[in-house]
Amino acid sequence: MPKPALTSVQLRINGMAHDLQVEPWVTLLDLLRDRLELTGTKKGCDHGQCGACTVLVNGERILSCLTLAVMRDGAEVTTVEGLAQGDRLHPLQQVFMRRDAFQCGYCTPGQLCSAVGLINEGNATSLDEVRELMSGNLCRCGAYVQIAQAVAEVALGQPDATSARSRCPIVTGTVPA
Repeated sequence: MPKPALTSVQLRINGMAHDLQVEPWVTLLDLLRDRLELTGTKKGCDHGQCGACTVLVNGERILSCLTLAVMRDGAEVTTVEGLAQGDRLHPLQQVFMRRDAFQCGYCTPGQLCSAVGLINEGNATSLDEVRELMSGNLCRCGAYVQIAQAVAEVALGQPDATSARSRCPIVTGTVPA
């Protein structure tokens, strides 16, 4: 059986140039994880429904499981590994840690990349809009309150980003015993 034809793809990933030869059906997610060993980007559903695979392409958030690598030839790709500047964490990473905006951590890379994209888009003006614009990223552990507040803190400059919903004792888990 003949080998499949390979396609040349040039990508700049986390600031580094990569000249790659890939089969035309290889997703950007599989290229990142399997070929370049950038395993921070997670494979969740592999159907574009959970957001775990979110990365930034030319500053915009995309689902890497739904994008063929050949479609992004010449693009600038940023994964969670590329958010920090050396030993200095991205402001979102710092706030996620301070606000305990993760539990198991599986969705965190996609949440962070999606949040950076949300900030780049500049469309969120309230905590409720942050929630809506982050709704494509699922967290099976249920850390949504902390995630939304962390994103709002950085995106909106609101360290006490709250709303009636986020102050609700049932949502925040502060129901008196």
